[in-house]
Amino acid sequence: MSSPKRRIETDVLMSDYEVTLVNDNRQEFYVRFKGPEETPFAGGLWKIHVELPDQYPYKSPSIGFVNRIFHPNIDELSSHSPFCRSGSVCLDVINQTWSPMYDMINIFEVFLPQLLRYPNPTDPLNGEAAALLMREPKSYDAKVKEYVQKYASKDTSEDSDKDNDDDDEMSSVGSYESGDEDEAAGNMEDI
Repeated sequence: MSSPKRRIETDVLMSDYEVTLVNDNRQEFYVRFKGPEETPFAGGLWKIHVELPDQYPYKSPSIGFVNRIFHPNIDELSSHSPFCRSGSVCLDVINQTWSPMYDMINIFEVFLPQLLRYPNPTDPLNGEAAALLMREPKSYDAKVKEYVQKYASKDTSEDSDKDNDDDDEMSSVGSYESGDEDEAAGNMEDI
């Protein structure tokens, strides 16, 4: 198997997604992610923060949504502080059953789309979303669509690039300072 450093370069640069490196660091970057079609998340565009540990691919990456999303298995804004949004993702394949056979393409083309298509309300990070999905699925879909319009449209996603204040950062996996230089490492079609 190739070295972890080479694997990081391959995973980051070989994708068809728009990737923005943080401080030219191939171990911390943002990826633009589109919501899967035929779901209430369709049409959404999220900025995903990714941190690869030094032991990657033997250890799993940290993945988190930067802009808000309404989903039972994704942390949302804390009710105690408007600055404590973590955006962390509750996904067994990333958190517990990670294998070096997986790569970033698996995360963005399989794992995250499946998570959005098939939420698990019995193991929630967002109790409100889980309760609404279990009790009133149509209301859940409507609220997801409302969040997509409000927080995950192309315009709002681009605004999160310009306004990198505390309100648009993830607190649990690091922060992105507005003075840092970005470098695009790839392009996502139609964005």
